[in-house]
Amino acid sequence: MIRAVVFDVGECLVDETREYGTWADWLGVPRHTFHAMFGAVIAQRRDYRETFQEFRPGFDLYEEREKRAAAGKPETFGEEDLYRDVRPALTELRTDQLWLGIAGNQTVRAGRILRELFSKDVDLIGTSDDWGAAKPDPEFFKRVADAVPFDADEILYVGDRCDNDIRPAKAAGMPTALVRRGPWATIQWNSPEANELPTFRVDSLLELPGLIRKFNGSAR
Repeated sequence: MIRAVVFDVGECLVDETREYGTWADWLGVPRHTFHAMFGAVIAQRRDYRETFQEFRPGFDLYEEREKRAAAGKPETFGEEDLYRDVRPALTELRTDQLWLGIAGNQTVRAGRILRELFSKDVDLIGTSDDWGAAKPDPEFFKRVADAVPFDADEILYVGDRCDNDIRPAKAAGMPTALVRRGPWATIQWNSPEANELPTFRVDSLLELPGLIRKFNGSAR
């Protein structure tokens, strides 16, 4: 049975349109050009961070994050950047007495924002910076399993990427849900992996409560 649901952050809970737009501004390139290159890099199965290298060779993402913060332009997101289904989905899942968590590849700064937004809604908020392990490293999912008070096969991990979320979570023994939004899921949606690996494929997080009820009912 599924007893816990743990969510990825970017393009699962948070629409990153504004974030990547501000990176284009920081690099001094048109936003549509940056977004086009971003999609091309993902379609080529390259690391998304290579997008920055296309515009500025030698670009160090960590260093540039600090420069932005020092310039008063830190990466940020807020309530207005959450997908519309996030709050009602969390509420319904909590009503069904499921244990809830958020865990993704995020900075310490992003972790603070997540705690401001969700500390009353979920039982766990963990980031790669907190744990010193980033997806798709198996250690990240071991940290998730260690933090959740249920067995790995009782933890549904929800994400938008086959490579970073679904494949490694499944390898860790977790059921998974692939949500169709953002560049990764949109590009990967019709791939063999996207069709074969996830336990659930959803267009909205609001589909999860019903799917979990049905899954748990068949497991009894």
